[in-house]
Amino acid sequence: MTRRRYSRYDYYFPPSTPREAKGGIRAQNQRGTFGTSWWAKRWIGVLESFHIGARLNRGRSYARQGQVTAIHVDKGIIKASVQGSRAKPYTVMIKLNPFNKEQWNTVVEELKSQPLFTAKLLAGDMPQDIEEVFKKRNLSLFPEKYNDMHTQCSCPDWSNPCKHIAAVYYLLGEEFDRDPFLLFKLRGMDRDELLATLSQSALTSASLEEVDIPPALPPEPLTADGTPFWQGLPVTNDLFGEVELPTLPAAIPKQLGPFPYWRGSLPFIPLMEIIYTYVAEDGLKSFLGELDQEAEEA
Repeated sequence: MTRRRYSRYDYYFPPSTPREAKGGIRAQNQRGTFGTSWWAKRWIGVLESFHIGARLNRGRSYARQGQVTAIHVDKGIIKASVQGSRAKPYTVMIKLNPFNKEQWNTVVEELKSQPLFTAKLLAGDMPQDIEEVFKKRNLSLFPEKYNDMHTQCSCPDWSNPCKHIAAVYYLLGEEFDRDPFLLFKLRGMDRDELLATLSQSALTSASLEEVDIPPALPPEPLTADGTPFWQGLPVTNDLFGEVELPTLPAAIPKQLGPFPYWRGSLPFIPLMEIIYTYVAEDGLKSFLGELDQEAEEA
């Protein structure tokens, strides 16, 4: 990592209270560890291996309070803004050395030689042994040591990483949970490039069958005959089928997964469950005419 130059006045900074950041990015996990997938935990483990003490705890707090106001991930670099105790947010940069074209070509050829890896990646999953593919080419997908990353923050704290860098790092762990292909982007190849290249290789049906794909949700009931609707004829009473409250609230958002860089005070999926539950109840009442009756009585 790149360390800033500092003077004898920079050795101690008393604890400060950050300004409130309105609309900041909040960690969806408000307690416990960040990230649930093995690759997210691997990323977080790199930060925690640097043993920066109390700054890690403050970084977690910043991530959960929503002090990070913006994150942008590009090839080889992450740029972010973090609201600290000063009026102007601090600028954070985290850099990883991207692989060159020749290095990526060797990795892709190695992936193509292992159909199961290719199939899992095309299904949006990160194979457990993916790091071995890079190691065979004398490369590392994750940072392995302190100097593999170059981090900077515009804050006056001489320590690197500081709490602002740590906050961004933790939020990135959650974002990698949602989109593991960001790890490849940091190394120089984005999702579309990688998948387009891999999809050109021949995949056997056997390799696809080995991929664990979650079962699809059952379809919503629909009438079999749409003729009365399109011809303007009277519709039958069972046009909508059996109308009842869904057994699984927020089914569609759950299929989409966590929202990128969520800024709400509550985690995205639990919040959607609450909203969908209330809306479904009101929708059923409206369909049965009970909502109008309640309005008249009120």
